[in-house]
Amino acid sequence: MKGEPRGVRAVIADDEPLARRQLRDLLADVPWIAIAGEAGDGASTVRTVNAVRPTLLFLDIQMPEGDGLEVLQKLDHHPHVIFTTAFDRYAVAAFEVQALDYLLKPFGAKRLSQALDRVRQQIGSRNSDTLPERFAAATGRREALRRLYVRVGGRIIPVPVEKILHCEARGDYVALHTADGCYVVNTSVEYLAERLSPESFVRIHRSSIVNLEAVEAFERHDEKRVRARLTNGTTVVASRAWSSALRDEAT
Repeated sequence: MKGEPRGVRAVIADDEPLARRQLRDLLADVPWIAIAGEAGDGASTVRTVNAVRPTLLFLDIQMPEGDGLEVLQKLDHHPHVIFTTAFDRYAVAAFEVQALDYLLKPFGAKRLSQALDRVRQQIGSRNSDTLPERFAAATGRREALRRLYVRVGGRIIPVPVEKILHCEARGDYVALHTADGCYVVNTSVEYLAERLSPESFVRIHRSSIVNLEAVEAFERHDEKRVRARLTNGTTVVASRAWSSALRDEAT
């Protein structure tokens, strides 16, 4: 195929032998990928990747002796990464560390092909950032989030943070309310409060974060509290403490 990468060397890291074999069988039909090594735990993954220096790493997140995210912190060589896991709750963290894709087990040839399309695009791009630079920035966990990744059916899609009107805690999940709809992610309000830009996002209640760019006005809710009226007509009630602080700032 025109424009197809040549000789992309890949490592498969998964603690389940059956999962490694199934992925190896799927990749056997991809002529431009060669399996350069396999590993079954975090420590051996670090050794293998640093030794064979692959272009691509298929990385399970949950492994003994260092999970996938810990593995990335320890690598001297930084390949492109596609995460493979049975759990969708790691999607936000996976994409923070510049993973090209996030394959939820069980996946088949069609879903793998979609992920490999991303590999083609990335290898063929002229992105000025090197992989080590991008990993350093991502794993430093200091820059504000620019997007969140959410699962919609069998897909994981990006939601730019500027589209988020407000965030609402729902047990172990957070609902991201946007003008396009509501998406649920497996993360916490505490995490988002730390990682969203404080210039735009404010936690006005223990269970709520609002995007100030989407606030039309703060208005009285009751004797002790105010509420944020958003551009879509939604109102979000602030805590008493935050309401008091806003009144003090406004006087």
